[in-house]
Amino acid sequence: MPNMTTRFLTWRFGRKVGEDEFGNRYYTDKRDEGRRWVVYKGIEEGSKVPPLWSAWLHHTLDAPPSEDGPQYAWEKPHEPNLTGTPHAYRPRGHVTRGGKRAAATGDYQAWSPEG
Repeated sequence: MPNMTTRFLTWRFGRKVGEDEFGNRYYTDKRDEGRRWVVYKGIEEGSKVPPLWSAWLHHTLDAPPSEDGPQYAWEKPHEPNLTGTPHAYRPRGHVTRGGKRAAATGDYQAWSPEG
């Protein structure tokens, strides 16, 4: 949730240009169209911004993305970075999954300073 200063400045000077599928809202400054920002829904995490909106925020795109923008068969839905959350990827052998790893295959030889 944005702090009071961000809320006030968004209310006073912000012009809403769109919202993404995650509920994040995007604004430009009424006085200076070059200034752009996002108000996150929930936790403020930069990886929650989808690629087209990120391109718009960084002035790679002039116009805000639209819902009916180009979609390709190879595109996957955007997912934020899940590292550090309960939904993060954890491979077999990870501590939180029991910590049991497959035995070494025998092709590994530990280094020792004696040679």
